[in-house]
Amino acid sequence: MQVLQVQLEIRPDPAEVGRARRWVRSRIAGSAIGVDEPLAETLILLVSELVTNAVVHTGSPAVLRLSLPGAAADVEAGDCTSAEAAEAATVRLEVADTSARPPRPRCADGDETNGRGLALVDGLADRWGWSPEGAGKRIWCEVDRSSARGANTAASDATPAAYEGGTVAYRGGATAYEDLAYEAV
Repeated sequence: MQVLQVQLEIRPDPAEVGRARRWVRSRIAGSAIGVDEPLAETLILLVSELVTNAVVHTGSPAVLRLSLPGAAADVEAGDCTSAEAAEAATVRLEVADTSARPPRPRCADGDETNGRGLALVDGLADRWGWSPEGAGKRIWCEVDRSSARGANTAASDATPAAYEGGTVAYRGGATAYEDLAYEAV
């Protein structure tokens, strides 16, 4: 199955978050992921968090990179079956910015209105991390299509800890997003 790799340049403007969400929705529409699948909404939320962190904490341009499973044309062309496409898909999001400062864990008070973005990324993504890139860094996350279905089903329990590999399993027992907050810098 082919992988669609695209990127979008992001200006240091909060309005770019909405533009990034719309852009990702349009790219999902041309991929093997259905726009009405829970995975699509999970990806939109992850993009919102990663792009917001880049815009708010760096004040400089960034690049959003997206790797999606190939288009439905792969199935029609006989390159793979729809079942193979559904199960083999891993989506990768990356945001590269010009700040070399790494993400730094912090605890947000219950009344704070920000500081929980990477906790959400941790709860929704199967894997995430960061690495230096040029003079800056790249923050990335991956969602496996097969586990995203389970994570979204578990999310209906309205418990952050319900996400597979989520906050309870990570960082030694945090039971709420308020217990596990990060500041991306």
